[in-house]
Formats: sequence, structure tokens, C-alpha cells
Amino acid sequence: MSECTHDCGSCNQNCSDREQSFIEKPNELSDIKKVIGVVSGKGGVGKTLVTSMLAVNMQRKGYRTAVLDADITGPSIPKAFGVKQKAMGDNTGIIPVKSKTGIELMSINLLLPSDTDPVVWRGPVIASAVKQFWTDVIWDDVDFMFVDMPPGTGDVPLTVFQSLPVDAIIVVTSPQELVSMIVGKAVKMAEMMNIPVLGIVENMSYFTCPDCGTKHRIFGDSHIKETADKYGIKNIAEIPMDVKLAAACDKGLIELYDNNSLDEMSEIIEKML
Repeated sequence: MSECTHDCGSCNQNCSDREQSFIEKPNELSDIKKVIGVVSGKGGVGKTLVTSMLAVNMQRKGYRTAVLDADITGPSIPKAFGVKQKAMGDNTGIIPVKSKTGIELMSINLLLPSDTDPVVWRGPVIASAVKQFWTDVIWDDVDFMFVDMPPGTGDVPLTVFQSLPVDAIIVVTSPQELVSMIVGKAVKMAEMMNIPVLGIVENMSYFTCPDCGTKHRIFGDSHIKETADKYGIKNIAEIPMDVKLAAACDKGLIELYDNNSLDEMSEIIEKML
């Protein structure tokens, strides 16, 4: 075998020469039990929506939850929760902002002067910011932390997988066959990093007619079951298109939205403790 010339800091191969762990230590005042990454092969499929709904579900079950928004260039977690105040800190660390029901949140938009300020940073700076959300933020007694990952399989998702002790991931997709194909990239990346996949969530799966109650597959037939079978993933969930859900996110009222689409997925997460 030829000699390895990879830089282990940016390589995802599990070779015999890899002895150093790149997992960062959290703030000494933090207490985090389980970390779950919410990923997607591409943008626009509802990854932030699923992250928010899962955090709300687990909070309703009586667990203490948190959301680390690792989507630095497209942060939308504060908008979904209606949080406008800025994160503060002292010499011990940064204090996350709490939502109305007590969910701890950290996002780059909680540090920027304006929500519309663009983050025009290169990859290494973005990756460093994500790591600081783990090392510098004081996460107080968190049972489940959900990490809203940036889309794709690039530098920042790799940084999260290598720097944070991610216990499992949930993959978000939409019904189109092309998107389902891209799901494979996210699943295979998790496999390369030895991180288990808890399940696949298909967003915008169908629309239920308010008059007759018939389900309409607007984006075509669902491919979530065959995709899950292909990669040996047992757990799936479907989120329908719902104008009330869209309005709840737009108005920052995701914590008031009630839907059972992710109940089974939440039960699976609950068993992780």
C-alpha cells in the first residue's frame, strides 16, 4: 500500500494511521448528553423546519433541548422561533438565547447587528465559528442538542462530524427522485464517519385537500421507502404540506404548531438516553 499523504485534519478516511481525535471539548460549564445532526444532501428541503419541530417535540416531552445552528451562511433558526434578542456573554463563555418554551438556541444571527447582514466568509472561518458554538457557548444541562447542518457534504458538515461528538443523524429529503438520489451522498458520508442514521424525514410529502380529504402527491410519488430500504434505514417519517406550518415558521411560532408527523421519530430519539 502506498504511503498516505492525506492531511488528517481534512480527510474523512478511517485509515490505520489516524490516531488523533479531533473532537473538541465543550465549554467546561456545559452539560450535553446527546447530539443529533439534521442533514440534507441539498438545500431547500426543510432541514431547519425538521430541526425545529424535533426540538419542540422533545421539549414537550419534558426534556431539555437545544439547537446549534451550524448553517452559518443561511441561518434561519432564530426566525422560526421568533427570537430577536442577541446572545450575550462574559469571560466564562457565550450564553445561548432561550426560546419562549426554554429551548436553548445559538445561531450566527444572534451575534450579527442585523438579521439581514450577509456572512461573507471563507470555509475555514465558517468551520471555526461552528466549533466555537460548541466550545465557547455555555449549554446548560441539555438532554438533546440538535445541530442544524448546512446542506451538502462539504467542509462545514465534515468539520461538525469530526469536531462534535455527534451520536446520530437524521436525513431530510423531499419527494423528487433527484433529491432522493442526493440523500445517498449524505447517508454515505455518515457511514464514512461511523455515525448511525436514525431515520429519513420526507418534507412536503403530500397535500391533503381540505374539502375532500384526499392526499395529493404534488411533487410526484414518494421515494422515501425505497431509499430507506436501499441504505438499510428502518425509520421514516412524512411531513405534509401545511399552510399553518409555513405560517408558524414565518411568524416565529413554531413552538405553537401541533402536528404528529414526527412523533415516532421523537420516540426513537427518546430511547437514546
